[in-house]
Amino acid sequence: MKANKYRIHPNTEQMEKLSIQFGCARFVYNDALAKKRDFWNSGAYNISRFELQAMLKTMKQDLDTVWLKKAHSQVLQSALLNLDKAFTNFFQGRAKFPRFKKKNQKQSIQYPQSVKIESDKIYLPKVGWVKCVVHRQFEGKVKTVTISKSPSGKYYASVLIDNGLVEAKPIKHIEKVVGLDMGIHDFIADSHGNKTPNPRFLNKQLSNLKRKQQNLSRTKKGSKGRANARLLVAKAHEKVAFARNDFQHKLSKILADENQAVMIEDLNIKGMTKNRKLARHIQDLGWHGFSAKLGYKLKAQGKHLVKIDRWYPSSKTCSCCGHKQETMPLNIRNWQCQCGAIQDRDVNAANNIANQGIIKLKADGYTVSASGGMRKSCE
Repeated sequence: MKANKYRIHPNTEQMEKLSIQFGCARFVYNDALAKKRDFWNSGAYNISRFELQAMLKTMKQDLDTVWLKKAHSQVLQSALLNLDKAFTNFFQGRAKFPRFKKKNQKQSIQYPQSVKIESDKIYLPKVGWVKCVVHRQFEGKVKTVTISKSPSGKYYASVLIDNGLVEAKPIKHIEKVVGLDMGIHDFIADSHGNKTPNPRFLNKQLSNLKRKQQNLSRTKKGSKGRANARLLVAKAHEKVAFARNDFQHKLSKILADENQAVMIEDLNIKGMTKNRKLARHIQDLGWHGFSAKLGYKLKAQGKHLVKIDRWYPSSKTCSCCGHKQETMPLNIRNWQCQCGAIQDRDVNAANNIANQGIIKLKADGYTVSASGGMRKSCE
């Protein structure tokens, strides 16, 4: 299963039709969420997705909600399916309690069937043929198409494809490994001594964002000027997000191509952002998004992403002799161990992460060659 995301350019009439689809799906989602919440608060049994689907049929016949017939039936059923998944993630501890969808946020709908894609257009039920920039061709069966509208007003089609290919088998004998230490001054430092500086995408646009957000705060709610100001703010945030994604994709591609196993720390990002002085910088880095991109790129080639326990003292421990320092404040960037080795804080942590990852791989039954598993001796 692979997903490709394409930019689509609906005309004015198609935008209105998509707006109807978005609005109906949002109404059904919020209505179902309200019903499930009321059942929960009243102490009654939980209402299932299938019961909500039965109610949906009645709603289409009700005079107050007969306009739901303008939406494609599978779009409305997909909204209920997404709500069901949201509650599953909540009860299994992977997400917070589902929230109501708002009109000015990102809008999305799903078509599980009846979508056709050609060289420069895509067919959407109850919308028609929409101009589409198919920049990447694909082979396989289209499973689901998700149409979304970003806060900046751009439309996208995310196409999930079953290409029929067999998933790559994990590489058993590993020859090339690297450990990564993620930081704020440098985005990553690896166990080979290389460092990638932090691009600081948000800081570069901070003054621009501040000015546009101040202009937005001065506008009157519900006015046309406020809608235009909100659009400018959304475009500024989108520019930052696009630059960050481009950087992460390119860097993760290089790491996945050059190594057979990459070791990183399983960071507690949610806890780290509670530090008010560092929260903005940590969120700007996008560590979670980077590790996710790196993970699926490695998996596609049968390679390994190994996550090290977040409590392992990688910065305090000397990678040469294993001695653990009692304290290691953030302002100390270089230090000398009792064994005489002079350590760079980030590179030393990356070496320790690589060593722990090798131990974990061997425990899982993989073999690591001497060239991939041994570091140069410390001087």
